[in-house]
Amino acid sequence: MSEGTRLNKFLASCGVGSRRACDAMVLDGRVEINGKPCLKPAQRVEPSDFVRVDGKRVQAKETNTVMFYKPRGYVCSREDELGRDTIYTILPTILKHLHHVGRLDRDSEGLLILTNDGDLSQALMHPSKLVEKEYLVTSNQPVLNEHLDLFKSGVFVEKVRMRAKEVTRISSRRYRIVLETGLKRQIRMMFQTLGYQVQKLLRVRIGMVELGDLPEGAWEPIDEKTIALLQKNPKPRIERRSSVKPAKKAAKKTARKAPGKIAPPLPKAPAKPARRSLTDALPPSARRTAKKSAKRTPKRR
Repeated sequence: MSEGTRLNKFLASCGVGSRRACDAMVLDGRVEINGKPCLKPAQRVEPSDFVRVDGKRVQAKETNTVMFYKPRGYVCSREDELGRDTIYTILPTILKHLHHVGRLDRDSEGLLILTNDGDLSQALMHPSKLVEKEYLVTSNQPVLNEHLDLFKSGVFVEKVRMRAKEVTRISSRRYRIVLETGLKRQIRMMFQTLGYQVQKLLRVRIGMVELGDLPEGAWEPIDEKTIALLQKNPKPRIERRSSVKPAKKAAKKTARKAPGKIAPPLPKAPAKPARRSLTDALPPSARRTAKKSAKRTPKRR
């Protein structure tokens, strides 16, 4: 394998955009390496290479990761086609090169992770990682218990099954909801399908990163130890019900405790006694007389 950094990863670390956006830039012919156009997103970039995007030189920035309390009323985007305010209009200049990991819709608020670490973004966004996201939700009216059960078993929205990992009632109209999926406006759509409206949605946790008492609109760096744990983010162990019957399961357990030994065979059920006639209960002499009489007696037709 050649040395250097993959081009799309290098461009993302420069703050140009996400890896997917960087791939598009490369394929559109907007990237040059050492004065020559490059159309291969997998191209490797060496530290000595001179890289330009749209004629401007770009260089990798120091990796930074922060947690940010997104206020309500801002869009998670660098530019909005409708002219709405974005989170980058309120972020300080030193953070504007960072990318948001995931989104919160305009009417939602709470925890966002901002980073220029492509590996961390991949670890948090990939569906196989099952990263938990915890929300505090306020509805316009109390939700019925049977509807809360549907949140966990699954609510079908436009033929898509949406479900929550955990749902807990905090008060009559406030709920704690944990998701492992990241479908667009998932919580709002689930509430709306069941006849409710979300009045407030606050994200308080992503993985092991908690919002805590961070003020609205504020940010703070995430320490290296937490970042390392986020990148690993092991899958939670899923316990599956065994289909083995108890007797067989116990036998297997016994075999594991004493490997190489053969269990003694189970005792056989006692054979049923042969059916006896009434003459069998007579003494031997009387039994012989009865048998002779039986031979002389003609059978009834």
